[in-house]
Amino acid sequence: MYLHLGQSVVVPHKSILGIFDLDNSSWAYKTREFLERAELEGRVVSVCDDLPRSFILVGDEEGPPTVYISQLSPAALLRRAESNSFE
Repeated sequence: MYLHLGQSVVVPHKSILGIFDLDNSSWAYKTREFLERAELEGRVVSVCDDLPRSFILVGDEEGPPTVYISQLSPAALLRRAESNSFE
């Protein structure tokens, strides 16, 4: 199954490492440091035109995870994941 993150971007469920609320998690120093490093390394993909509300960590066996920035809330993404899960 796949999860639609916004703007025609979909990722496989099994590749999702975590879905995080940007408002609640970005005030932590370690999270800001992680996001800044990911952006410097070119691993951040923005899939929103509006105010970003969440970031999704997507990984595979080939290197560090990609960070997707989405305008959808973590709750909305969770509902999408649960409604699409038939496994």
